[in-house]
Amino acid sequence: MSSAKERRTSNQLTIPTITTSQSTPQTPREQKKKKILFKCALTNTISDVLTNREGWAQTQGDDWQFFWVTREWMTTCYDKHKFSEKQLICHFRNDFELTRKDFLIKNYKKARKAKEKSGVDVATEFNFIPSSYVLPAEYHLFVEEFRKYPTDTIWIMKPVAGAQGKGIFLFRKLKHVQEWKKKDSSGSEALPYVVQSYIHNPYLVGGKKFDVRIYVLVTSFRPMNAWVHREGFARFSHSRYSTESVDDAFVHLTNVAVAKTAADYDPERGLKWSLPKLFRFFKSMHGQSKVSKTMNDLAKVIIESLKSVQNLIIQDTHCFELYGYDILFDENLKPWLLEVNASPSLTASSQEDFELKYRVLNHMIDVLDIEKKLLGNENQIGGFDILVRNSKPVELCKVARHAQPFFGAQLNLRLGDYVEPTPMP
Repeated sequence: MSSAKERRTSNQLTIPTITTSQSTPQTPREQKKKKILFKCALTNTISDVLTNREGWAQTQGDDWQFFWVTREWMTTCYDKHKFSEKQLICHFRNDFELTRKDFLIKNYKKARKAKEKSGVDVATEFNFIPSSYVLPAEYHLFVEEFRKYPTDTIWIMKPVAGAQGKGIFLFRKLKHVQEWKKKDSSGSEALPYVVQSYIHNPYLVGGKKFDVRIYVLVTSFRPMNAWVHREGFARFSHSRYSTESVDDAFVHLTNVAVAKTAADYDPERGLKWSLPKLFRFFKSMHGQSKVSKTMNDLAKVIIESLKSVQNLIIQDTHCFELYGYDILFDENLKPWLLEVNASPSLTASSQEDFELKYRVLNHMIDVLDIEKKLLGNENQIGGFDILVRNSKPVELCKVARHAQPFFGAQLNLRLGDYVEPTPMP
């Protein structure tokens, strides 16, 4: 039962108690005394975090220090805006180099080719995106690749800028790929698609496939500084996995937006696991050593994907980005990168989901250190761990004195290993 002191959002979600500085919203007179002014273009969890953060006040003018902007603002206003020294916004100018599926694949292939030329065995050391092609530009290359595979191989088509599972379909026969050539009602060509070999052997829990959302905070690309939050979640498909039908989205897609359209969808049952729960399950099934190796492999996926665009992203000290990485594990616990989201959903689907996103965003602001409280050499801030500092990967043994690497160097990734500290009385 909630107490009278509990703060609630407009949709009746309870504001969680956070051990970092928080307070109830203050009066206008009290707000004038605040030093950190913010603007927020959204009305979801990030707005709740900013409104309830101690020492922060909303402004409608251009005197803001922190602005959670929209994609439209980046397109129409970024190039014209004259930033003052202390102003900070939540996107890099050309983050699409990493977050649009066709650009992600282009840059991955370029980095992979460079690795191969330098003598790296890319089949084992740089192989975290399935065989992929951008259509229509690479259609003929795709056809050549398609004919090398068994006839029952499944492929997946995705719009390059799609979201929430819209426009995705699977196929086995080449004639079905012509779907992307169809014109819309206005007669103009449809957007390009990405076609990938489908990961046919996903790791299953209870017979269902899932992917994992991971929050990666990049505060700079040159030099690269990247943090990964220990919390996140696994999203399960609505129906049990089977390759018998490639037309059933409830079997193959994990998007909540897709699951909600099922006739028997039950919002109370939920289709999410927290990362602590998922990794406890992994450890119980496979042991610590196997999970540690998977964690290290995943850290490398994050680092290499960021490095593939490091020299392409327009570096700006006024910008940061909270990316939503979507990862799928196969039956061998190998991580595959599905996509990177520049605007991961901040709208809560439940109280638990709200509290998780609230913590992630609150800790994100702690890392950005607009209040100037940090020393600058921290390895952990809230639930965030530093994975790359000054373009160098950070090893776990150097930040955790008693860590026992399973082999070689264990990178500083600790997914699922977060417990909210008990607030001081």
